Amino acid sequence: MSNGSSITHFLLLPFAHTRELQLWHFWLFLGISLAALLGNGLIITSTACDQHLHTPMYFFLLNLSLLDLGCILTTVPKSMANSLWDTRAISYTGCAAQLSFFLFFIIAEFYLLTVMSYDRYVAICKPLHYGTLLGSRACVHMAAAAWGTGFLSALLHTANTFSLPLCRGNAVEQFFCEIPPILKLSCSHSYHREVGLLVLSVLLALGCFVFIVVSYLQIFRAVLRIPSEQGRHKAFSTCLPHMAVLSLFVSTGSFAFLKPPSMSSPSLDLVLSVLYSVVPPAVNPLIYSLRNQELKDAVRKLLMGCF
Repeated sequence: MSNGSSITHFLLLPFAHTRELQLWHFWLFLGISLAALLGNGLIITSTACDQHLHTPMYFFLLNLSLLDLGCILTTVPKSMANSLWDTRAISYTGCAAQLSFFLFFIIAEFYLLTVMSYDRYVAICKPLHYGTLLGSRACVHMAAAAWGTGFLSALLHTANTFSLPLCRGNAVEQFFCEIPPILKLSCSHSYHREVGLLVLSVLLALGCFVFIVVSYLQIFRAVLRIPSEQGRHKAFSTCLPHMAVLSLFVSTGSFAFLKPPSMSSPSLDLVLSVLYSVVPPAVNPLIYSLRNQELKDAVRKLLMGCF
């Protein structure tokens, strides 16, 4: 295969080679997908329908749920279908589309998590300016910036990756189309250009991460100065879910991309990819609802209205 245009399809890494394990994988991913659809769907519907949740924090949470749904629906259905029909194939166009959508949702989600940390910082450290700094127009602009950054980054990375000549086969060592496994198929030194873009993206992400860490250091200082225990508990209850979601997202994603090559193996890469691309969208609704009484009340009200 001399270049990418001669490749009509790619072969994704399977989770299992025996029929029994393939079916177990199908049912496991089906359960995770349904949990993600139910949890995120309840959050989206509750925050959209309940007037009490029309605040900046829940507006950003609604956007996070939309991104989580997009992320899991981009990667999991194709993997399920391949296990069900005992195949590994994905078309060249399908692979490019999958990579583009995955990057779009995952990058937008990280920038949205950065915006959400700013929301918590202003709410706790500058409560008197909260309505001014986070008015409805400002919230829409910040959410749109996160979505727009994800879209432009995904477009740039996808176009650059699939412009490379590929001559080292068509086997992608991942259960979905991702940049590093595709770069391994390139036979051109032009892949250094994409590596440079990845380094730039990592530096921007690192800047956001530093901003998040500094924001939470300020938040903890402000919370510890609150005189009442009830006030401290309420402040922590709005921050801890965001911190848990962010920690899961950043730790698994960072380890997956920054681990030394000596630790790389197909099985480890599969586990790590599931941890940062499949698990967060499924558990995020649970994390946010565990310590948030307002959200639990809204979901309960919604379910009672339905049944």
